[in-house]
Amino acid sequence: MTPATRDLLAKVSTATLCTALFKRGLRNQFIQDVHPLNPGLPRMVGEAFTLRYIPAREDLNPISVFQDRRHPQRLAVEECPPGAVFVIDSRKNARAASAGSILVSRLMKRGVAGVVTDGGFRDSPEIARLPFPAYHQRPSAPTNLTLHMAIDINVPIGCGDVAVFPGDVVVGDAEGVVVIPAHLADEVAAEATEMTAFEDFVTEQVLAGRSIIGLYPPTDEQARSDFAAWRKARGV
Repeated sequence: MTPATRDLLAKVSTATLCTALFKRGLRNQFIQDVHPLNPGLPRMVGEAFTLRYIPAREDLNPISVFQDRRHPQRLAVEECPPGAVFVIDSRKNARAASAGSILVSRLMKRGVAGVVTDGGFRDSPEIARLPFPAYHQRPSAPTNLTLHMAIDINVPIGCGDVAVFPGDVVVGDAEGVVVIPAHLADEVAAEATEMTAFEDFVTEQVLAGRSIIGLYPPTDEQARSDFAAWRKARGV
C-alpha cells in the first residue's frame, strides 16, 4: 500500500468502502460482530498481519506454554510490522480473551496501526483508554489458554466471517472494520474518495431541503452540474 493510498483510506468510511467493493462483486468484506472499544479514535488503516487460534487442547495448552519464548501469540506481537493491523482469528468465540491490555499496549508502542479480533479482549476498559484502535466482539476476562491455542502466524485466516490474507488492507472506523484485497486497494481508495466528495455534497443539499429524487443517485443533469460547481467552489 502506498502512502497516498493510506492517506485516502484514512478519510473515507467503511460504509463507502463496502459500496465500492460491492461494485466489484465483493459482498462479504465487512467483519461481522466486531466493534471499536473507543469509537472516538481516528480511522485505522494498515496491511493485515494475522494470528490464528484453534480450539485449545488441554494437554498442549497449560499456562506453562507462555514460558516458551517462541510462543506464537507472543511472537506475533513482536513480529507484527509497524503500520500493520494485527488481525486475530478467534473463531468468533469471545468466551476467552484473544489478548489483554499488556499485549495490546506492546503493539501500540511498536507502531502497529491497530488490532482486530472476532473474539474478545480482557482488560477492555484499559484498552479503551489507549490512543490505539482496537476492535473486538465483546469483553472477555478468561485467559485465551482456557479456550484458544495460538497455532499460526501470518497465514490466511477467517475473522468475523471474512477471509483475511496477509497484506490485505484493513480499514476501521466507528462502525467497524472492512477488508480490501491488496490488489484493489489503490483503485478502491480513489473511487471511495470520489464517492465521499459526492456524498458530502448530497448531505449538504438534503439538509437544505432538497429532494433525493434525481440527486441521489444523480440522474438529473442539474444535480451533476450543481455538484461540479460545488466541487470547484470548495477545491475538492
